[in-house]
Amino acid sequence: MEKSGLGKTYADGEIIIKQGDSGNCMYVIQEGKVEVIRKNNGSEVRLAVRNEGDFFGEMALFSKEERSATIKAMGESRILTVDKRNLLASIQKDPSLAFRIIETLSGRVRELSEEITKYKS
Repeated sequence: MEKSGLGKTYADGEIIIKQGDSGNCMYVIQEGKVEVIRKNNGSEVRLAVRNEGDFFGEMALFSKEERSATIKAMGESRILTVDKRNLLASIQKDPSLAFRIIETLSGRVRELSEEITKYKS
């Protein structure tokens, strides 16, 4: 993996976000992938895997609640940190970015709804 460029490189298994911490930024995966893990009753449950080009941690930009999950690098991964000011500036330059973020979030809500339906039946 190339070491230059924007973003920080995380080693395999390294924690990027820890469930319960406060946050004020989101992240974009430039290279590699991460797993989204939530602790539940003392055990860890993998909720999702996010790949190159995906983003995570965005809820911290819209609410002041604690991080809802832990994010760990799966293999070496390069991650870009984006704070609220930079995100808003990027949206002003390219308003379609806001639509793409909402589109992604809507897809995640749909996936979670389908998972909940599986467990209710």
